[in-house]
Amino acid sequence: MTDSSGRTRLLRILTIVLVVVLSLAIFAIPRERLEQLEAFGYLGIFIICLLAYATVILPVPAGVLVFAMSAQFSPIGLALAAGSGAALGELSGYITGYTGQAFAEKTKVYKRVTTWVQRNGPLTILLLAFFPNPLFDLTGIAAGALRVPMRVFLFWCWLGETMKMLVIAFAGAGLLTVSWIKDIFVR
Repeated sequence: MTDSSGRTRLLRILTIVLVVVLSLAIFAIPRERLEQLEAFGYLGIFIICLLAYATVILPVPAGVLVFAMSAQFSPIGLALAAGSGAALGELSGYITGYTGQAFAEKTKVYKRVTTWVQRNGPLTILLLAFFPNPLFDLTGIAAGALRVPMRVFLFWCWLGETMKMLVIAFAGAGLLTVSWIKDIFVR
């Protein structure tokens, strides 16, 4: 093993350890601390979503908070703050993949997501960011491993996360109800 490959391997291990430690630390934040961030308005929502989405292993349900907060905040402002924080938080998975995705590369699901990202990266990133699912961390890891440009990953991730948060915020504000949807299609 050359000195260069030894450094690369060490960097990969350190990155994975850092992401795991960060995930555990964020998951361990007491719920009361997160509720205190709500007092900071949109900035608080941004920070909560940034922290929640930075976890790679342990999901933190930030969508529930966005739903609850939509009674107090504008759904559009809430979606922009939450979507921006979520997209930036997802960079932890991207960076993990960029430096070496050793812990996920052998799973069938990861291989499938990698194929989707290879075939149509932006659309895959957008759709998997929009629909709540546990696969998005693998999407970020695959995008990083495939060297999808960070700005491309971040833009499509932001768009998908923001659209998802907008739907959640409108639903929480009571603006997205069954009767509202029925009115659109019945007229």
